[in-house]
Amino acid sequence: MALAWKCSGLRWSAGGPVLVWDGGRSSALHRGKRVAFEVVEGGVRTCAGARGHACPARAVVPGRSTGARCEECARLERAHSVAADTIADDPRPYHVYLAWFGPGLVKVGITAVERGSARLLEQGAVCFSRLGTGPLMAARRAEELLRAALRVPDRIPYAGKRAVRSFLPATAEERAAELGELHGRATALGGWPESLEREPFRPVDHAGVFGLGGLPAAVGEVSELVAGSVVSGELVAAAGPDLHLVTDGAVVVLDTRLMTGWELRPARGAGFTVPVREFREPVGVQDGLF
Repeated sequence: MALAWKCSGLRWSAGGPVLVWDGGRSSALHRGKRVAFEVVEGGVRTCAGARGHACPARAVVPGRSTGARCEECARLERAHSVAADTIADDPRPYHVYLAWFGPGLVKVGITAVERGSARLLEQGAVCFSRLGTGPLMAARRAEELLRAALRVPDRIPYAGKRAVRSFLPATAEERAAELGELHGRATALGGWPESLEREPFRPVDHAGVFGLGGLPAAVGEVSELVAGSVVSGELVAAAGPDLHLVTDGAVVVLDTRLMTGWELRPARGAGFTVPVREFREPVGVQDGLF
């Protein structure tokens, strides 16, 4: 029987997306690669733990959870988290950025300078531009300024991101246009923290990195993994945690966060037997989606 591995999630490296496994193993992903695995029969999905430590209770977590953590480990993971706004004394410099995921889908955020573009790749940002650089609290105040003055959110649901990936403008210039207009409005605002060094508009485009050019519209998304189920398909694009897989001639999106906590092994055959939530209408044309 093939050895089962437990998935720790997807990471973005300089060479592209990589699936990481408990114990330090990793599997590089590239377009055209066959992604094929099966969930161990009779297995359960266990908590991913917190801050690099295993869950002491080895708690079972729901298959549909993208967090893959029990309540206690989720609380510990967010403790001292910049994203949760629970720390104020981080001495590292931070970038404030605007990220674009598609028409009308722009968010503001902050990320440590040392992380480079990693945070934007992890979120699936199609393009982005930095607004400024400075101490954590100055970056946080600038983020709040944009949310209040320009009504720019700090979160974009993944359903919205997936809905537009196959219908994006064809050129990098077109994709950056909305971002550039908002960058100009943001930098013209008063009230910016004095310790934040502003940065000019320099858009960075990830469409090529993600493989979004000519991407066929997806027919659905995996809703959860279940014991004994199989995933098998050709990778045609990867954005953020999402893998776009061709199976039986159609594209299905697999959120790799759903893999975390399961014991997986190489698929012994072809097939796609995980539950799939079909999109009710052609993705990207619903008038009421946003």
